[in-house]
This record gives sequence, structure tokens and C-alpha cells, in this order.
Amino acid sequence: MLCLGGWLCPSLRHTGPSRAVAALRALQAAPVSSPGPIQPSKMVDREQLVQKARLAEQAERYDDMAAAMKNVTELNEPLSNEERNLLSVAYKNVVGARRSSWRVISSIEQKTSADGNEKKIEMVRAYREKIEKELEAVCQDVLSLLDNYLIKNCSETQYESKVFYLKMKGDYYRYLAEVATGEKRATVVESSEKAYSEAHEISKEHMQPTHPIRLGLALNYSVFYYEIQNAPEQACHLAKTAFDDAIAELDTLNEDSYKDSTLIMQLLRDNLTLWTSDQQDDDGGEGNN
Repeated sequence: MLCLGGWLCPSLRHTGPSRAVAALRALQAAPVSSPGPIQPSKMVDREQLVQKARLAEQAERYDDMAAAMKNVTELNEPLSNEERNLLSVAYKNVVGARRSSWRVISSIEQKTSADGNEKKIEMVRAYREKIEKELEAVCQDVLSLLDNYLIKNCSETQYESKVFYLKMKGDYYRYLAEVATGEKRATVVESSEKAYSEAHEISKEHMQPTHPIRLGLALNYSVFYYEIQNAPEQACHLAKTAFDDAIAELDTLNEDSYKDSTLIMQLLRDNLTLWTSDQQDDDGGEGNN
């Protein structure tokens, strides 16, 4: 029983001074098991974090959005579809800004190298390396969340979530591959391929060809083949198969995901058109030599 300010507990109010003092001393000496700090309920805390992520998205403060969704993930409970998408959007924008910056600075670095200005070359190189470290930190953050919480907590029957998270894993290893070199690049490329491949097998077995997550996986996996592995034939085959399979089963297209599915199908077709054109140009060039 607690005593506050200058009043005594009811059981001590009518005792004599010496007895009251003795009783208080006994209470002070008695071992008390501390209940620990009072924590807000997980549910309230989670909802507040999700609400903060929504607000941050509207304000286009994606670092704040990512931090909020990281905290939600670390509560170590399965994410709802909305929470899963909030996490994905947040980190996609955070890493996207770094990827874009890296491309710009890398282009400047190439032009500067041709000029031969050593001081400027060193400055640009240092800035590129700074951006690389930021990008790598973001990717490792996401990969840690995926391995330690999200993929780990997927049940055997949560095929959609597992494909979604494995696709994310493939994506973020792919982003690392974009800036890595040598043995380090080989390692992250292998990890990206492994995640994409596992997701692809699960999606083919358990998801409709028109499912937007399956289509999105095919889109990103084919980009991995084209841009990272320099394997245009595999990229085209994967993209064309995904597109053709979806076209063949358009009648199974879910009304709720119609817009997402058709958009990704359009992106697959656009990539196929571009990649096929590039291959024809390459073949033509080789034929003329």
C-alpha cells in the first residue's frame, strides 16, 4: 500500500506515533516486488505507430514513415496487408532516393574522371561512397527486419505474405548489387537470386497468374536478370511467360486488384518491348561487323 504526500494509510491513522513509526519502518524494510514501468498497451502503441506512418506518408516524410513501421515490425506480430504495404512503401522511397542520388553522382564521377581534375575526382568519389553507405544501411535494415521478424513469422500457409517478403528480400539484395563490386557483389547477387527463386516457386504453386504480388515478383525478377545478371534472354522469357499466363486467365482477375494487376502487366509488356528492341539492335550490330 502506498503513502502519498503528508497523509498516512488508513490502517495507521489511529495508532500512536511510536507504533505508526514502527509500522512504517517495517513496511520500508519489507521486500517489495516492483511491477516495473507501466507500458502502454501493445495494441494502442501499434495503432499509434501505424497512424504516424500514415501521416508521414501524406507529408512525404518517408524516413519517419520507415522508422514508425520498423517499430511496428519489431513488436514481433504479423503485419496486416495495410501495414505490410506501409512498410514496403516507406522503405521503397527511402532507398529510392539514395539509388537515384547514387546514379547521378556516379554519372558525374565518370565525367569528372575524364577531365583529370584530381581534387574534384576525390571529392565526387567521397560523396558517392557516402551515399553508398547510406544505401547499404537502409538495405541491411530492411533485410534484418525480413529475416528476424517477417519471413521468420510466416506460417506454412501464408503464401501471399511469404512471397511478398521474399520478393522484398530479392529486391533489397538487388539494390545492394547495384552499388557493390567484386566478391561482395557476387555474394549479394547470389542472395538476391535465391530469394527471388524461392518466391517464384511458391507463387507458381499457390497463386493465380493474375495475382498482383505474383506479377510484381515476375517484373522485378526479370529486371534482376536483365540489369544485374546481364541475361536478357532469361529476362525476356520470365517476363513473357508471366504476361502470357496472366492474359490466359484474365477471367480469374480479382475485382479488388484489377487496377494493380493490369498496371504490372503493362509494365511487363513495356519491358519486353524495350528489351526485345535492344536485342535486335545488338544482333543487327553483330551482323554488320
